[in-house]
Amino acid sequence: MPQPTGPVAPPAVVEPTTVTPAAPAPQPAPVPAAPSRPAVQLTPGSALALVGGGTAVVLVVGAVLVSMLLAVAITAASVAVCAVVLRSLLHRR
Repeated sequence: MPQPTGPVAPPAVVEPTTVTPAAPAPQPAPVPAAPSRPAVQLTPGSALALVGGGTAVVLVVGAVLVSMLLAVAITAASVAVCAVVLRSLLHRR
């Protein structure tokens, strides 16, 4: 370890200070309880509409996913056919 070459100042002396406690903070006022909201009640008609809407969403999402899978499969098949045709054209001499 290299030693310092210039004049070294002695460490500064830190004198402790006294801590005076502050006045205690006043207690916050109690918050009144919020009024309770009424519970949601489903009628048979609204329950049927909710089930029908959920079923429609599931069917639409399923149809979109199946069509995307079908598009990928058709693209893969057409690329495979193109590869076979190109291979047969390039190897024919």
